[in-house]
Amino acid sequence: MREETIQIDITVVGGGLAGVNAAIAAARLGRTVALVHNRPVLGGNSSSEVRVWVCGATAHGKHRNARETGIMGELFIENQFCNPDGNPYIWDLVVMEAVKAEPNIRLFLNTDVHEVEAEGEADQRRICSVTGWMMGSERKIRLKSEIYLDCTGDGLIGFLAGAQYRLGREAHNEYGEAWAPENADDITLGSTILFYTKDAGHPVKYVPPSFAKDILQTTIPITRVIRSGDSGCDYWWVEWGGELDTVHENERIRDELWSVIYGIWDYIKNSGKFDSENMTLEWIGALPGKREYRRFIGDYVLNQNDIIAQRRFEDSVTFGGWSIDLHPPQGMYSIESGSKHWHMDGSYHIPFRSLYSINVSNLMFAGRNVSATHIAFGTTRVMATCAVMGEAAGTGAAIAVQHGGSPRDVYEIHLEELSQTLLRQDASVLGIVNHDDRDQAQRATICASSTRVRLAAENPSDKFALETDAGLLLPVNPELSELELLLDSAGDTKLTVEVWSTGSPQNYVPIQLETSATVSVSAGEAQWVSFPLSWKPGTPRNAFIIIKSNSCITLRVDDRYETGVLSFRKNDGVMETNTLTDQQEDQLLVMWRTNGLERKTFCFRAFPEIEAYSAYKAIDGYRRPYDGPHAWKSEELSCGEEACLELSWTDRPVELNQVHIVFNDDVNEDLINLHHHRTPFDTIPELVRDYRLEAFSEGKWTVLHREKGNYKRKRIHRLPAPVKASALRLVVEASNGGRFAEVVEVRVYS
Repeated sequence: MREETIQIDITVVGGGLAGVNAAIAAARLGRTVALVHNRPVLGGNSSSEVRVWVCGATAHGKHRNARETGIMGELFIENQFCNPDGNPYIWDLVVMEAVKAEPNIRLFLNTDVHEVEAEGEADQRRICSVTGWMMGSERKIRLKSEIYLDCTGDGLIGFLAGAQYRLGREAHNEYGEAWAPENADDITLGSTILFYTKDAGHPVKYVPPSFAKDILQTTIPITRVIRSGDSGCDYWWVEWGGELDTVHENERIRDELWSVIYGIWDYIKNSGKFDSENMTLEWIGALPGKREYRRFIGDYVLNQNDIIAQRRFEDSVTFGGWSIDLHPPQGMYSIESGSKHWHMDGSYHIPFRSLYSINVSNLMFAGRNVSATHIAFGTTRVMATCAVMGEAAGTGAAIAVQHGGSPRDVYEIHLEELSQTLLRQDASVLGIVNHDDRDQAQRATICASSTRVRLAAENPSDKFALETDAGLLLPVNPELSELELLLDSAGDTKLTVEVWSTGSPQNYVPIQLETSATVSVSAGEAQWVSFPLSWKPGTPRNAFIIIKSNSCITLRVDDRYETGVLSFRKNDGVMETNTLTDQQEDQLLVMWRTNGLERKTFCFRAFPEIEAYSAYKAIDGYRRPYDGPHAWKSEELSCGEEACLELSWTDRPVELNQVHIVFNDDVNEDLINLHHHRTPFDTIPELVRDYRLEAFSEGKWTVLHREKGNYKRKRIHRLPAPVKASALRLVVEASNGGRFAEVVEVRVYS
């Protein structure tokens, strides 16, 4: 046996998406990192070994402008480009390549950490080292670090270190959570094993194994949906173990799940009820995908009330948006629905204090084991949210090591540095504004070759019968005085339009009625009808315009997409109040959906001209939509036409060393890593494809860099030598199919 001791700045245990994001974030900030994982591939539940799709704040497209950015966003975009068909093995490579690209990361796969050396009293512990056994290599590896991150999911490292934790459900009186039980218990969410099927092109027989369960002797065929063409996460409800110990009885849970999967396939293949003659089993998982076990106690415990109220914390470091999604303890054998959902009105904030231990001074965590109640965990547990918590935790760990302090010191002393670092990294943060004094763009004068000032969609290609209310979301900056709609009317009638504000800046639902107008409409086709409105909110806002249902009216639809503009249809038969119950139909987020209207908009003209896409938006400090789009957008470009942003420093030239550019990758587009759905394009059309950077120096423009074939959101260009210039120009030569040049942010560093 070979024994090794490795001294390294930060040790991250657990190579799921939380651990991967944490390790990359810390490594990019100059810290040396050990990423230790007990499996042969990275990705955790998203890997080819388990194959759960990566869900996050978009909630499968329910939340608008909610897709994660930062490291998780990079993985989404890379996978979209390299792996549009969602091959799970290619996804493994996307994750692995991201880790291997960081020279500061030492990767230890097949390494099971099961020893922790810690010191101190129960209320103030400190980890000295962790030790793992590398399977197949006979290596015993001891890792000594300043900070340790437990991204194991089950929380083994923190448990062995003596970190305080909770297991199961809190009582209602602890946090006043509406969904919490009267008394605390040890109930958790269960585990799931997935399977893939395929059409073999010829008849395939199936002989079930002896342990296959006869599911006709269970409630499964009555209470769950079984279809021969489904596979993978369509069978997420094959869940069990919520009333057991999901760690210590993991093998028992696996065997029960296997018996049901083989029994389901027996039912599909041999019952005669399904068209499945040519279907065969292609793959069955061997690892139960765990949902829940230990949750550590941090300086703050995130709870259901924080989620629903979308509470803004002083130490907000990332966000989530998946519904509070809880499952019955009996899992697949329950006669209840397989899940119940409570949707908040928009994305919610997650505080840094929920990412470090209350009693182990150098322990941080990210993933499903963070400091949250069982109810709040029902939303924070999904993988893209775990990943962005990982980036925030890894960033905090790097800052702690840099200053020789603890994670709590980062919260108490270096919180502004943490926030600004996350923003500079393009991490998934809401409402944080750039205050980086080193960014020379902040003191520049900025202008553009053109700017989109007239907001309109005037090219009808489809029709929408106004049998239910329709919604149209527009940026209002500075005011909305008139709206025109292109419509057909089967007869003389009256049509009402209402303007609603959206509440929190990250919300895209109607919260408060601001103004309305009702006008007479004559019978006729393709007529522009004007609605006099008057809303001047004082600060830039989004307007959610409700076009009230009218059986005489058909709206015209433009199938050309416009950043910042969204169209909705109202689900029929749902309440108009946001009653907070377990019935998702009572909630605004599911009441207003874009189904069938993705990347389309109702034909409209808005007046007066707007400032929402001005050149200044590229340096206004925001990285994602927040009470408006926060991106520069040119006028519509003809084929081969260029557009440019120009930053100038009239008082004194600046020394250019690095230029950071964030292009618009349309965070409203819901991406997925595996097989839930796919987009019709491999590259986000709004992303700038070809561009060049030019500097005005010594009386002339000089090309600093030229890029072709870009498909990424964030680009950092480090110049081979500093350039002294009085102006910098970003020239957009072509997009990936979008009609405009669109830039979210430009930063300039000396």
